[in-house]
Amino acid sequence: MRLDLTTVPGDPQRPNEDYASIALPASGQGGALVLLDGVTPPVDPCGCSHSVPWFTARLGGALLELSGSRRDMPLADCLAAAITRTADAHRDTCDLSHIRTPQATVVGVRWDAEYVEHLVLSDSSLLIEAPDGTVNPVLDTRLDELPPAVRELGAGVRALPRGSAERRTAGAEYGRAVEALRNAEGGFFTAAADPDVARRAVTGTTPRTGVRALAALSDGATRWVEIFREGDWMETFALLRKEGAQALIDRVRAAEDADPDGEVFPRGKRHDDATAIYAEL
Repeated sequence: MRLDLTTVPGDPQRPNEDYASIALPASGQGGALVLLDGVTPPVDPCGCSHSVPWFTARLGGALLELSGSRRDMPLADCLAAAITRTADAHRDTCDLSHIRTPQATVVGVRWDAEYVEHLVLSDSSLLIEAPDGTVNPVLDTRLDELPPAVRELGAGVRALPRGSAERRTAGAEYGRAVEALRNAEGGFFTAAADPDVARRAVTGTTPRTGVRALAALSDGATRWVEIFREGDWMETFALLRKEGAQALIDRVRAAEDADPDGEVFPRGKRHDDATAIYAEL
């Protein structure tokens, strides 16, 4: 088995809000991996005294432990239990009903000698490579399928001059429109304080014989494909196999540096936390 994990903060002066970990049972049979991308909140109060890294570490650690120890529970049930456990750790001190309470995207994978089980929630990505080299992306696309009126607001923001008062005003309006769709019907879902969100995840199971390798990527790493269009998912997998996870993130950083103000490739942040896990099973 070959495992490769790299995570790099978008800004070295700020804590990395991504979480990534891999567990391999002492028996040598099977394993599990978890990747979370914490949602960076606005500067306004969010009702919680804890940081996003605190939240992703708690939730990610709980999900990894449950994925490995509770083989009788589907991954969605493991995520629901991990959300509840994390919420219990701060529900007495924080307002977990606040729409900006700490939250994260989730990728979870668990495998044994017979099956590979997966779960994806929000815009982190999972790539599954078959023995013939075919790469199947497992994506939760709901964030890309917002109502047309909201997408038009976003396009309007990107059309305005960077740093302008008009752009700030339009950006705030767009942010409120997106926020109203977070964890709501007709919108998109992230792991926050409500365990019921786990049933909204994209889940599935593949025979172990049908999987040669896996890659889990935060959206900071998938920029290479989704923002900069430097390659496709097959090429991403080839890069991970040949040069490693750090090489993928280095290429993302190079593309970001070539367009620092997002004039050619619009994006919310100049640099984002970027995490990649590659696992040959």
